[in-house]
Amino acid sequence: NFLKLAKEGYYTSTKFHRVIPNFMIQGGDSNSKGDNVSTYGTGGPGYTIEDEFVAGLSNVRGTISMANTGAKNSGGSQFFINLVDNIGLDFDKPPMSSSHPVFGAVVSGMDVVDAIAQVPTGTNDLPVEAVVIESVEVK
Repeated sequence: NFLKLAKEGYYTSTKFHRVIPNFMIQGGDSNSKGDNVSTYGTGGPGYTIEDEFVAGLSNVRGTISMANTGAKNSGGSQFFINLVDNIGLDFDKPPMSSSHPVFGAVVSGMDVVDAIAQVPTGTNDLPVEAVVIESVEVK
């Protein structure tokens, strides 16, 4: 799903709308292309996908996971990058209530991720100055 959306240009001009140091940075919300910050975090592609848990993949630093509403099978386009080991978000580790499947990893540029994690934030962990995804390239 992420690859499909990336190839379609879905993520172009979206913003990282949630930045929590020592936890994660979150993006992928189509609503963040606009200026109505009250809708940030609520947008998606118009459908949801099934959780795709893979044994052995863990929410450790640098991994990319599916964000969702907290309910099972409620992800769509939003994702987060783990800034630290967040194994409590793993489906197969205590508290075993997470529905945040790992589907990728940062292979270069973690320094950029760490820089995003340090931007000043305001209400709802929204960066004070927009952090925009200019484009996503699938190789």
